[in-house]
Amino acid sequence: MSFPLDIRTELKIGGVWTDVSADVRDSAPVTIERGRKSEGVRTDPTKVTLTLNNRHGKYSPRNPRSEYFGRFGLYTPLRVSVPGSESYLALTGDAADIASTPDTAVLDITGDLDVRTEVTADWMQSGVQVLMGKWDSTINQRSWLLYLSGGTLNLRWSTNGSVSFFASAYLPTLPRRAALRATLDVNNGAGGWTMRFYWATSLSGTWTQFGTYTAAGTTSIYASTAPLLIAPSTLTITPAWLPMRGRVHRAEVRSGIGGTAVANPDFRSLAEGTSSFADGAGRTWTLTGAATITDREYRAYAEVSKWPQSWDASGNDAWTSIQAAGIQRRLGQGKKSLQSTLRRRIPAGNPVAYWPLEEGKDATRAYSPVSDVTPLIVTGLDFESDDTLPGSSALPKLKNPASLRGSIPRATTAGWHVEMVYFLPTMPATQTEILRVTAAGSAMRTAVVYASTAGIRIEAQDTSGDVLAFFLFTNATAIADFTGVWNRLQIFTSDAGGGQTYLTAAWRNIITGGYWTSTTIFTGTQGAAVGVAGTWGANTTDMVIGHLAAFAVPGSGSTPGIAIYDGADDGFAGESTLARLDRLGNEESSTIDLVWVDGDVTRTSELMGPQRPNPLMTLLEECATTDGGILYEHRERLGLVYRDRSSLENQSVTLTLDYEAPGEIKAGSLLPVDDDQAVRNDVTVKRDGGAEARVVRESGPNSILPPEQGGIGEVEESVTMSLALDTQPPQIAGWRMHLGTWDEERYPIVPVQLHAAPHLIPSVLAMELGDRLNIINPPDTMPPGPIDQLAQGYVEKLARFSWDIAYNCTPAGPWDVAVLEDSILGRLATDGCTLNGSMTTGSTVANVISSPGPRWIDSATYGSMFPFDVTIGGEVMRVTSCTGTGLSQTFAVTRGINGIVKAHASGTAVQLTHPMRSAL
Repeated sequence: MSFPLDIRTELKIGGVWTDVSADVRDSAPVTIERGRKSEGVRTDPTKVTLTLNNRHGKYSPRNPRSEYFGRFGLYTPLRVSVPGSESYLALTGDAADIASTPDTAVLDITGDLDVRTEVTADWMQSGVQVLMGKWDSTINQRSWLLYLSGGTLNLRWSTNGSVSFFASAYLPTLPRRAALRATLDVNNGAGGWTMRFYWATSLSGTWTQFGTYTAAGTTSIYASTAPLLIAPSTLTITPAWLPMRGRVHRAEVRSGIGGTAVANPDFRSLAEGTSSFADGAGRTWTLTGAATITDREYRAYAEVSKWPQSWDASGNDAWTSIQAAGIQRRLGQGKKSLQSTLRRRIPAGNPVAYWPLEEGKDATRAYSPVSDVTPLIVTGLDFESDDTLPGSSALPKLKNPASLRGSIPRATTAGWHVEMVYFLPTMPATQTEILRVTAAGSAMRTAVVYASTAGIRIEAQDTSGDVLAFFLFTNATAIADFTGVWNRLQIFTSDAGGGQTYLTAAWRNIITGGYWTSTTIFTGTQGAAVGVAGTWGANTTDMVIGHLAAFAVPGSGSTPGIAIYDGADDGFAGESTLARLDRLGNEESSTIDLVWVDGDVTRTSELMGPQRPNPLMTLLEECATTDGGILYEHRERLGLVYRDRSSLENQSVTLTLDYEAPGEIKAGSLLPVDDDQAVRNDVTVKRDGGAEARVVRESGPNSILPPEQGGIGEVEESVTMSLALDTQPPQIAGWRMHLGTWDEERYPIVPVQLHAAPHLIPSVLAMELGDRLNIINPPDTMPPGPIDQLAQGYVEKLARFSWDIAYNCTPAGPWDVAVLEDSILGRLATDGCTLNGSMTTGSTVANVISSPGPRWIDSATYGSMFPFDVTIGGEVMRVTSCTGTGLSQTFAVTRGINGIVKAHASGTAVQLTHPMRSAL
């Protein structure tokens, strides 16, 4: 990349991206602030500032003289980009935005198949992302389809154009840009077929297999008439399978495993704006919709939040210094709380009637969010009086007396299901009505559930109120489980055959999942539910009820046909962090575009407590706090990314800066800070609604000891977190204490001048929040390098002849965690070791004594585990051998591994340079 810098600023005016770069004034740089500030706890909304020439009022939103009048204003999308080193195919994820080549004979592969693609993708995006395929599901012209789903790579194929088969494998930890490959051996020579999955850093890289699947019986691939697409959609599935969203760099389709390439589009060298081209195999590709060839690297994507107008005294010059912000700013405006998990979930089950009963304390009726359903008529309900159910806002308690009556629109299908949540404090001594359902089109007019210490009774009554059938369930444990806990009561019918119907009452413990059923059978059809009612007195005083819903869905025997309450009833307590983020992303897809970056898709992230009604950003930040990762804004679209904790651990270095190299870091601008901003040595973590744990650093650097004893004194932290189990706080407190007592200077600002060191541009473009950077060859006034940091945020300034970026950093060292059997990260340290004699600068032998032990490994017994590094008085030495099998041992060492060689007194501490540290 050369200077002047080709900065492109675009506004989405009238729904079309419009290049306004010519109007961006050079007098002030385009400034981008992203991520955490140097002392921030969480990421801030992205902030973009720039100045536009406005002499003709073009950028005055309410100026009718503007050519853009009526097509822009507050929250107009803005994006800023610079040219990259190569082009790529940009896909939006919409079905119309694809690249295609027509069907031809060489693409009709019926035998072994080898499919490869190199992409930059959000691997953990919710839903299905189709990569490529020869597949048209609408007309049953299916050959094969390569796609991502839930952290897996999948290849699906058809033998007849309609029926399909597939195999999949979990993705390994991948860089953002990677090549994926799937091969299908239709006849493996052993009477079956075999699928294999591979990945590489590029399409020309060395392939690493990460999955295989073999099944009996040979197979084949249907020769469909569908074109080959990057990437097809499957709109016949709900939700639809859509093209991947991201970048495609190149792709290959081979006839035979490792065979001839019959299609191999390479987008890397194509000119920006190319809409049609021939690949190396002779296939002609055409782009449609908003799919584009571009080389742009996007530095920010935001929404304009301010259009200030300014002009000089003469009135001849005018400008607007606009400010744009990321999606977090808008999501934080107003901070409206999401509804309870039950209130949000139950409508997704298509109830014919639903009454949440979450009204305010002065309500006299209970409304229904289902259209054409009238409110419940109620008396004696003390609304908003109990908020102990995790999946609900406050619900009403019953007074004495109390009643409820509601109409259910009659469905045309046979069978029904009515459900509600309830808390009955104590079991009535005499038979007491709990709930009744009115039915039509059946010999049974009313279904009633009664409860008493004698049992739970389900009763079917005819139009006269006479009992057609009943069952009294007398199991003592089941009776005990009916009261004193939050339950869901289900009443439903199912076909018993022979003109008979099962009527079932079931109650499920919301916290433990315990489930009991009481079923009777009567002669007659199921009919349809048309009403619900309850009449209550002294026996049910203080009973809590809520989320009453009716569904036109029968059960199967004594098994209900509805499970929509599952999970939502307890606020999804016990849900993993990543599962909650995925669910919120799907539920709020119209509000946020959320993906997550995971270092290991098979890892179980921290389990969370119940999701309570809170603003969306609060819920998302709650996930980040619990798991310990970073929630930040996407820089290529208006969306959020969650980078989970495991992806921060044991990272490779993305950006290396050489302090001594000309231009890479301005002399005197790298200023370390040794302060207490991040220090926490007395950490208490409390589970919201549960137990707490306290972990204290008793000794050593940054411990609670006074300074004269090697510590700094007590620095406390207390935090309440959404956690599922009381076993979690001790581990999390220990991890937070580990981060808070890391003994290293921090570098709140690491400045880089890209105009002076343009060779760094590719690495800087690849940097994301949380990535690792190293500074080598620091000056002698600083600790020896490399200086190892994580980039938590940055301020970037782009101008025609300058490009500065200043990273906000924190030490990367505490994120290096144990890896079993690793030669460096898999070693345990001794519990105390010192020099047993002094060392001069020329000594190559170190006599050590361990107290209280264990001793160091000796090279005679463990020769394959040598060498390893130890740190003595700030000098890193490499231990090449160790003799002695007692607590007193002798090291043969190579000095000055970190560039420091000095004398050491007897009694100086000897520490393993890279001790094993357990991850959270």
